[in-house]
Amino acid sequence: MEYIGLSQLPMQRAKIVSEEGGILNLMVCGESGLGKTTFINTLFATTLKTREDHPRDNAIQKTVQIDIVRAILEESNFKLRVNLIDTPGFGDNVNNDKAWQTVVDYIDDQHDSFMRQEQQPFRGTKFDLRVHAVIYFIRPTGHGLKPIDIETMKRLSTRANLIPVIAKSDTLTADEILQFKQRIRQVLEYHQIRIFTPPLDESEEAADNEHEQISFQHARRLIEAMPFHIVGSERSFQNSAGKMVVARKYPWGLVEVENENHCDFVLLRTLLLRTYLADLLETTNNIHYETYRRLRLEIGLKDVSEGKDEDPSIPIKAPARKLSHNPAYKQEENALKKYFTDQVKAEEQRFRQWEQNIVNERSKLNGDLEEIQQQVKKMEEQVKSLQIKMR
Repeated sequence: MEYIGLSQLPMQRAKIVSEEGGILNLMVCGESGLGKTTFINTLFATTLKTREDHPRDNAIQKTVQIDIVRAILEESNFKLRVNLIDTPGFGDNVNNDKAWQTVVDYIDDQHDSFMRQEQQPFRGTKFDLRVHAVIYFIRPTGHGLKPIDIETMKRLSTRANLIPVIAKSDTLTADEILQFKQRIRQVLEYHQIRIFTPPLDESEEAADNEHEQISFQHARRLIEAMPFHIVGSERSFQNSAGKMVVARKYPWGLVEVENENHCDFVLLRTLLLRTYLADLLETTNNIHYETYRRLRLEIGLKDVSEGKDEDPSIPIKAPARKLSHNPAYKQEENALKKYFTDQVKAEEQRFRQWEQNIVNERSKLNGDLEEIQQQVKKMEEQVKSLQIKMR
């Protein structure tokens, strides 16, 4: 076939992408004290979040919050707009019933917001805050997953690309890490929790291509290492070879963050940024967002078919999320009801006491009045007796 220039399309597309830049919405979820802030700063090799962003008060946080940090990172003239979504307060209460609801609602809201923007007449500018990946931090207990971990990951896995990681893995030995990973894999498989894995191309064409074969082996290596065990640090130390490395220092030596013999941080960074970032974006748009969009439209069409007088051509309104469905608002509502009831009881008690005081005061006044009347009557009798004597 004569050369006509079709092969230049990928280069043209690459130029457009380079000029437009990219966007990554990354959510970190897990209990406090697992190194989420340190991980974010280590991942992007810069200080994007500080610990002062979440001051720890003596008061216990009662609700899960959503905290977003925005940044623009540039490397080799390519700009990446990063939205880091943190979930302070998650799993920190004694009662963590439905603690995942705020996180799930946020992810659903972003899908719904993007769908609303697509339904508008003018779609030149769209704000995309759909979560492309959720890094779920697991406490390094070495025993297994907590019920809150299982229930939360069940719901997150159907809405976003879930990537579980074992935080602070330097607290476990190498054998404990292997056993812990095996237990986590068994739990994930038993509960049918889907996590994001690199795509594997096992076709015959890929097997004959050396580059595709290398990619296949790399993807398999990443899958076998899941869930990743990571260590984070924002400080650099000099190792035994005289090289400055990002590490955590202990009396017995260094735990190097970018040393694959020490942790899986390099593998996780490769998955997120270097090799499979496009797959994360594509999976979010083509699978998770399309699933949400399909379900929303099916619900809307079902409402129309049941006899509601609505024009199907009009964009379907999102169902209003009742505050009572959110456990945080439910707890607040119960607390306000209890406070109101206590206040009413206190006022009733005060009113009864005031009424009793009035009754007692009235009885006392009546008694004093009777005594005065008796004295007046007695004095009148004395006056009459004196008048008789004077006659």
